[in-house]
Amino acid sequence: MNENRAGGGRNALANPLALRSGITLPNRLAKAATSEHLADRRGAPTNQLITAYRTLALSGTGLLISGNVMVDGTALEAPRNVVIEDGRHHEQLRRWAAVTQGTDAKFILQLSHPGRQTMRGNVLPGRRHDVVSSSAVPLAVGGSALFRTPRALSDAEITAIIGRFALTAKVAADAGFHGVEIHAAHGYLFNQFLSPLVNQRTDRWGGSLENRMRLLIETVREVRAATSDQFLIAVKLNSADFQRGGFDAEDSLAVARALEHEGIDLLEISGGTFESAAMVAGASQRESTRKREAFFLEFAEQFSQEVSVPLMLTGGFRSRQGMNDALDSGAVDVVGLARPITYEPDLPKRLLDGTAEKSLVTPKTLGHKNIDDLLNSAWHQQQIARMGRGKAVRPARGPATALAIALLTTARDLLLPRLAPS
Repeated sequence: MNENRAGGGRNALANPLALRSGITLPNRLAKAATSEHLADRRGAPTNQLITAYRTLALSGTGLLISGNVMVDGTALEAPRNVVIEDGRHHEQLRRWAAVTQGTDAKFILQLSHPGRQTMRGNVLPGRRHDVVSSSAVPLAVGGSALFRTPRALSDAEITAIIGRFALTAKVAADAGFHGVEIHAAHGYLFNQFLSPLVNQRTDRWGGSLENRMRLLIETVREVRAATSDQFLIAVKLNSADFQRGGFDAEDSLAVARALEHEGIDLLEISGGTFESAAMVAGASQRESTRKREAFFLEFAEQFSQEVSVPLMLTGGFRSRQGMNDALDSGAVDVVGLARPITYEPDLPKRLLDGTAEKSLVTPKTLGHKNIDDLLNSAWHQQQIARMGRGKAVRPARGPATALAIALLTTARDLLLPRLAPS
C-alpha cells in the first residue's frame, strides 16, 4: 500500500504528491497525453505547439504530459509528431519545456515507438519506411492499405531501440523537462513485446512474461542511467489488452511490481490496442464502474492493493465528486484529464477552487462508431491547434465541420513535401 495516497479531505484534488525522484506535484490533476500533431516537417516543436502548451500550463494542473514524442524518425504515429533523435532541436525543446515557468506545474514528455502501428508513409523525409515489431504479426485492423506487415527486430536492433529511448530522455532532461513517460500501452511497441499474441519470439525477448517485459524494464534502467535521480520517470501500461489470450490483468500486475522495483515515479493505467480500443470507448467498464465514471477504475483498485508506486488514471472522469471519490478511496493518486481540458482549458483551476463541479464536455457523434472514435480525437486536436494560434477553444464546433477539417489536415500533412533534418 502507498502511504502517500491522497485520502480524506473535502477536496483531495488539491493535495500535493511527493514522488520518488524528489519532485512534488502541487496537486492531483494531470493533463494527460493528447495527440497534437503540431511539429514541423523536420519533427521539431513549432511555435504553435509551444503556445498551446503555455495555455495548458496555466490551466492549474500539477502535471503536463505531452502527446507522442517519437524516438525514431522512421516510425511515427502521425506525420507531424515531434521527433527527438539527438540534440538538433534543442532550442525549440528548451522553449517548449519553459512553458511552465511561473507555475508549479511539472512537464514531462511521453516517449513512444509505434512498432507495427506505423501507418504507411509516416516517416521523416529521406528515411526508409521500415515497419518493425517483436514478431512478424500483422495488425488485424486497417488492412494492408494502411499498415504493412512488420518484420521482427533483431537482438541488436532491440538494444539500439533501448538506446534511443535513453538518448531521447537525456535530450529532454538537457532541455529542461522534468521527466518522461514511457508509452507501453495501446498496442505500441512495448505493448507488442508484452503481448503473447504479438510476441512469438523464442529468444531472451519472448516466451515467458519475464522475457516479454525485458524490453520495458531495460529501457527504464537505461533512461535512469542517462538522467539524474531527480528526473521523473513514468510508465503508461495497459491494465489488459482485452483480447483473448493476450496481455491480461495478471500479467499487468506482475509488470507493475517489476516497475515498482525499478523505482519509477508514476504508473499510468490504461487499456486496449488498435485492435481492441478500450482506451477510446471504455469497453472494459462494468456497469458498477461506469457509475463511478472512470475507465479501468476496478483495475486501479486492484493494483493499489499490490503496489505502492503512485497510480494515475485517465479516461472517463467528469465530476469533481467522482475524482475526489477515486482519490479518497486510495485507488488513484493522480487524475488524468485530456478531453475535458481541451474543451475547458481553465477547468482544473475551477475544480481545485470549487467553482466547477463537473466538465461540460460531451462526445461528438455522427452516428457511426468507427468514424466517431476518430472524430472525437480530431475534434480535440483542433481545439489544441486553436490554443496554439492564441485563440479561444470553440466548444460549439459541429462534428461534421470537425471531420471535414480533419480530412483536409490529414491530406495536407501527407501530401506536402517534407523537409530533410537540418
